[in-house]
Formats: sequence, structure tokens, C-alpha cells
Amino acid sequence: MEPEAIWTAIEAQRRSLADLLAGLAPSEWTVHSLCAGWTVKDVAAHLTLSTVGIREAVPALLRARGKFDTMIHQTAVARAGERTTEQLVAELREIAASRRHPPGTRPIDPLVDVLVHGQDIARPLGQDRPIPIDAAVAAAARVWQKKLPHAARKRFAGVRFEATDAPVALGEGTPATGPIAAILLVISGRSTGLADLSGPGAALASRALAG
Repeated sequence: MEPEAIWTAIEAQRRSLADLLAGLAPSEWTVHSLCAGWTVKDVAAHLTLSTVGIREAVPALLRARGKFDTMIHQTAVARAGERTTEQLVAELREIAASRRHPPGTRPIDPLVDVLVHGQDIARPLGQDRPIPIDAAVAAAARVWQKKLPHAARKRFAGVRFEATDAPVALGEGTPATGPIAAILLVISGRSTGLADLSGPGAALASRALAG
């Protein structure tokens, strides 16, 4: 995707997710998301932090003793505790068109975040949230390329993910076929995407996630 298309997709995804969140019952905000140890509210809070700069990131990383994953979790939980659900919805709408992104990231990274975390929120709530194919293709390519945090190429060595709705293949080896949205979820560490994959490589992918 071209940069302008990426930012347009990010804005659309943030706005539609804010609409979904605005319609949730209070009890739904406390539902466990697809992220282990994260509630729906925690994930929503994390997404409102997508535009933080280096001034905010460095102290947070120091508090987490240099552990990136710990920092991400700590900042999300802290924000969730400080904000009401109405405030989180308003903040997500407020940053919808922002083109800022955290230090050390690229514009595609906030797109990956909002696409995958949108599913982390929607699926446990039984909400259907389709992922646009072009956005899923770009996001999957980015996840596959990066070493952290998912290390997808290493984790799924020996599996060839073949999209059935886009001319995309990731990896080499035993084929696992399915929609690009499902592939994006699996290579991002979400086992829920496995249900939409088929082929002998799907079993290998399942074992890789379990391991």
C-alpha cells in the first residue's frame, strides 16, 4: 500500500472501532480479549497510545526495565485504569486522523496494530469485524518481515501460508491456505485464525503456536 492509502485505512479502522466500542455494554469492556491477560478495555486503551512520542516512550521503557512487552502492557493497563470507557472512545476518535507513530516504527505498524487488536476486541465479543483485503495484505507482509515481537518467519519455519483471496504467499514449505485475514491473525500469534486455514501446513502452524 502507498503511504496515503495506509493512513486512510488507519483512520477508517480507528473510527469504526470507536463506533464498535461506543456500543458496548459496561460488562463487555471487562471481557478477556484475545491478548492473554488483557481485557477489552486494556486493548482499547493501548490503541489510544498509538501516537505517543519519545518523551513518553523512554520513561515508560525505563519503568519496565527495558522490557518492551512489559512496557506495552504496563502503559495499556495504566491508561485503562485512568480513563473511563467514554474517554477511551473519545480519545480513539481524536487520534483517528493522526499521522504520528511511536519512535522506531513505520506508518504500517499502527495499521497492523489496529487491524489485529480490532480482532482481539471483536472476536471474544462475538462481533463480526471484516478486515479489508488490501490492508490485511500489507499488514501480513509487515508482520512477516519484522523479527519482533512475533518472529513469524522463525516461528513458522517450514510453513507456506497461501492466501485464497489475494495473490500472496508467505514462507516456504508445507502449504496452509486460507483468507489473508486469517493468515494475518495466525502469524500475529492468534490461534483463532487457525479455524479458517486448511491444508497440511495448518497443523504445523497450530503446533508452532502451541509451542
